[in-house]
Amino acid sequence: MSAHIGGQGAPGGPVVFDPETLPTDDNVNPYTFCVELKGSPWFLQKGKMIAYYGAMEFNGVGHGRLDRLVRTSFHSPLHASDWVVAEGSGKMLLADRALDVNSFDLDDGNLTVRAGHLLAFQPSLALKQSIVPGFLTLIGTGKFVAASNGPVVFMEPPLRVDPQALVGWADCPSPCHHYDHGYLTGVLGGLRAMTGLGGASGEEHQFEFVGAGTVLLQSSEALLPERSAGQVPAGPGVPGDGPGGPGAPGPGSPGGARLPGQLGDLQRRFGL
Repeated sequence: MSAHIGGQGAPGGPVVFDPETLPTDDNVNPYTFCVELKGSPWFLQKGKMIAYYGAMEFNGVGHGRLDRLVRTSFHSPLHASDWVVAEGSGKMLLADRALDVNSFDLDDGNLTVRAGHLLAFQPSLALKQSIVPGFLTLIGTGKFVAASNGPVVFMEPPLRVDPQALVGWADCPSPCHHYDHGYLTGVLGGLRAMTGLGGASGEEHQFEFVGAGTVLLQSSEALLPERSAGQVPAGPGVPGDGPGGPGAPGPGSPGGARLPGQLGDLQRRFGL
């Protein structure tokens, strides 16, 4: 693939954006979302901002000046070290590992979403820890931005879902586990019992949803591996984030010193 760069509006060239031509609170493309700040802050997961125009500052959750905002909008202490508050004016671009990125509007509702796929949300929404490990719940009215591995499909319960395809659910009870015992006790289940190979698939184990509401699925059964929020993998041109030079572990990274408030192994053990 080749593209001519240079000369605004050159035939066959890429679209070049500036602060005026970037969309406002909308997608730039399927993988990038533009948020406009106009005095109203946004909560932002670390590592999801790729660029911005304007005058902005980013403060960690728990910063004294933001105490009142956090008290009303952020109620998930296990995830506090993964989030910052973006303030100021301008436009910022959000993206996540080239996943599909979309915004969603809640209207006096509640939605539970996979924690690693939630990129940002307005403080008019209150974030709470879900009782389901690895998920967060948003309550109220406002906009949030989330990622998915492929386009999102909206489904109505009752429904059984492959756990790896689940992005979240809105206005319905939390799911329960469903195991297909006929499958597990068949030939494949017997081979697994003898060899220990294979693991559970969506054909054997599902999340079961009942009642009214909406279930959000990604059109893929592949969950990309999570990494510590804000961690930059070592590579050419990436400054070292630790005293040992490029690629050395820094504070809060695996193998590095743990910062106050980080739960480390305990947090990872519960999928949080």
